[in-house]
Amino acid sequence: MKEGKMEKFNVGEILTRAWQIVWKNKVLWIFGILASCARGSGGSSSGGNNSSYRNNGSGNTPFSTGQLEQGMNQAVRFLENNWLILLAIGLGLVLFSIIIYSIGIMGRIGLIRGIAQADKGAEKLSFGELWSESLPYFWRVFGMNILLSLIFLVILVPFFLFGIITAGIGLLCLIPILCILIPVSWVAMVVIEQGQAAVIFEGLSMMDGFKRGWEIVKANAVPMVIMALILGIGGGIVSVVISLPILIAVIPAVIGVATIRETLTPLYIAAACCLAYFPILLVLNGVLTAYIQSAWTLTYLRLTSQKEEAPVIIEANA
Repeated sequence: MKEGKMEKFNVGEILTRAWQIVWKNKVLWIFGILASCARGSGGSSSGGNNSSYRNNGSGNTPFSTGQLEQGMNQAVRFLENNWLILLAIGLGLVLFSIIIYSIGIMGRIGLIRGIAQADKGAEKLSFGELWSESLPYFWRVFGMNILLSLIFLVILVPFFLFGIITAGIGLLCLIPILCILIPVSWVAMVVIEQGQAAVIFEGLSMMDGFKRGWEIVKANAVPMVIMALILGIGGGIVSVVISLPILIAVIPAVIGVATIRETLTPLYIAAACCLAYFPILLVLNGVLTAYIQSAWTLTYLRLTSQKEEAPVIIEANA
């Protein structure tokens, strides 16, 4: 990294400015909520798993061998008779996931553009304008993220299949692989953050965006490591903190049902608490996502000297 750029890079200024932008421009919270859809976070509903406690009876074994075999036969017959419906449901879920992920990518692009405009001095950001201006960049940013996900999927799936075939013993081979993939995934995440900003601000193609992202990361290794540690660890801690009310509501309810087994009332209460807190969690997660994206975008702008030059956002061909 060049010495002049090192002097311009100020971690404290970036973190402070990121918060100022996010707090002043509440419209970025909406884009943050949308962008969180593309971060692979999935909900879990475990209420159905506890219904077996009510049907077990008072015996020590929940199912006899005959009941288990009968249940398996019923499941096979159900699959044979309803495979078209199940296939349609599966395809519908895949399509729904793609739509949600696409909305998340649009949220991420809107954040990057909005943050740059706010850092330049824009007094007001419009959701409609940011959304429409983000459309030309959708497929390239979408392709960058999907391609990276597919690469990691291709690497991990054979090891998981090998672990299943070897009755779990092969999963031990995943330990050294994961030790390598964790830092690699962090580097890939940083490259993506800088690469997608380069696609938007420099009008690059998808593959050129990868190359440009790698060039920026390689030339500014120390700032990138600092920002990755601060935003990765700090963001993880904040995520846990804002999720604590969910854990506080769910864990005692699950423990209570597992020990008493006579009623599902604790689960109903926990579900009501989670539903009541969900809108708050959604907003807080959106603010956190907007802040992290703001910090990464400002990092790109500072390290590439875009702040002094506008930034000039090149209108790309779709």
